[in-house]
Amino acid sequence: MTESAQVPREKAAQASPKDAAQAPRKDAPRTPRKDAAQAPGKDAAQAPGKEPGRRPPGRRPGPTETREAILTSARELFADKGYDGASLRAIARGAGVDPALVHHFFGNKEGVFIAAMRFPVDPAELLPKILATPRENLGETMVRTFLSVWEVPEHRAPIIALLRSAMTNARAAVMMREFVSAALFARAAGVHDIPLLKVQAAAGQMIGVMILRYVLEVEPIASSTPDELVELLAPTLQRHLG
Repeated sequence: MTESAQVPREKAAQASPKDAAQAPRKDAPRTPRKDAAQAPGKDAAQAPGKEPGRRPPGRRPGPTETREAILTSARELFADKGYDGASLRAIARGAGVDPALVHHFFGNKEGVFIAAMRFPVDPAELLPKILATPRENLGETMVRTFLSVWEVPEHRAPIIALLRSAMTNARAAVMMREFVSAALFARAAGVHDIPLLKVQAAAGQMIGVMILRYVLEVEPIASSTPDELVELLAPTLQRHLG
């Protein structure tokens, strides 16, 4: 045999074991691919809304969140526009909800107003300060009590809304009257035996000052310090109450 004829046979002999090792055996079990085995779990873990501890995207707020959003919007609009100037559509727009939801929670605008304009302070917390005050110091106590409420923005906004709305809405007038008269100062008048007319005159003067200071922002009363106002107003109120 010639040398040229032996070379192909040697190559063929050397190639056979390699090819046999690489050829898949029919009786050998196949090992599952890692990516194929892990894919379903991975996809499930990353599926929207399935990740633990995360809120699904686009989740609607619950009833409590929606109600509070409406009340927040209503307080801002009533304080800014008054009762007549605030519409249900504007309230809904400020809360980012459909107007039908406002009807669902509160029925009508008056229902929204009553819920939103809940008194910012509890009269039961203010009364002890007034009732415990000697009569000769009632003027100063009344001024400081008014200022302690009006100086806080979160308290002031509902009161301003009540004042503005009281000019055009009987229900708002009733709410304000009950707050400044029967709920607070009428009780103080009873304890100190002061005619109710005098208490109302003192309260009316303070409300006028609060409007000048916080609503109209008339200077220099708008930028006066609380102590300056106490010094200025307390003697006048004391003449009403003493």
